Amino acid sequence: MPSRPAADDPALGDLSEGAILRAILTRTAPGTYTLLGPGDDAAVVAAPSGSVVATTDTLVHGPDFRLAWSNGYDLGWKAAAVNLADIAAMGARPTALLVALAVPRDLRLSFVERLADGFREACAALAPGCAVVGGDLTVSDVLTVAVTALGDLEGRAAVTRSGARPGDVVAVAGELGHAAHGLAVLFDRFRDGDVPVAIDPSKLAAGESAAVAAQLRPSPPVGLGPVAATAGATAMMDISDGLALDARRMAAASGVTIALDGGSLGDDPDRALAGGEDHGLLATFPDGVLPPGFRVIGEVRAAGSDELLCDEHPVDVSGWDPYRDWDSVAG
Repeated sequence: MPSRPAADDPALGDLSEGAILRAILTRTAPGTYTLLGPGDDAAVVAAPSGSVVATTDTLVHGPDFRLAWSNGYDLGWKAAAVNLADIAAMGARPTALLVALAVPRDLRLSFVERLADGFREACAALAPGCAVVGGDLTVSDVLTVAVTALGDLEGRAAVTRSGARPGDVVAVAGELGHAAHGLAVLFDRFRDGDVPVAIDPSKLAAGESAAVAAQLRPSPPVGLGPVAATAGATAMMDISDGLALDARRMAAASGVTIALDGGSLGDDPDRALAGGEDHGLLATFPDGVLPPGFRVIGEVRAAGSDELLCDEHPVDVSGWDPYRDWDSVAG
């Protein structure tokens, strides 16, 4: 998208809060579940099942994203996607997002407009009917995007991470290790010392382009959360911190051992186990039950000496840790 002349793209510090909010809200879309949208002290969102699933996630410039690599649209899309995936992991359908922005005064209006576009289009693509219904705006030296997502179970019981049973199959929906591959490319290829630099698409091979896109603009299988719940998933969670760490969490919560088949983890099993931020769905199902969109990668066993095995060996991969795997240099 071509940049706008500075005269038509003022810094946020030169605008009133009302003007910034108007620019954002004109780019949002009405939601199927929205009874009262932005404009009052609070929104009103329908909860047909009588219960509300809620989650929150915060993205902070430095530890969570880099403006050298992410534009406003990417950031809005990712902030929506990671929260939508958490709602889906409970077996719920996302209904609304609340977005709180803390923005530097020198940030341009076009950036927050594109941020709003990213939120709107991520909802349309990943969770039709869900929409931004409100939020908050304040000033900060560090760009921060905090999102609260709401969802509806539509009469189903929530699927937790503690219901896996011996004899269940272990399955995933979505890709494994792609986002971690993309992050490795960014850190290896697009830094000047410790300072991030703009991405040059000409330096990316085809597979690398897809991996970088998976990191900057993930597309989790949000619609498969309710599908899995309806099919009878016994346990489910979002793979945000890597398959190994999240599968171990599921095993611990369920009091079982999860045994994975390394041959089912793709071309790079180590990256599939360790890499984070794919935001796929990890689920367990009774044997013989596997809804479309999921693929089997292992089985649930009675608790043994190790919570997680891969090809019958204990897994010593720790998984994704933003304090370790994403340095704090701004850019």
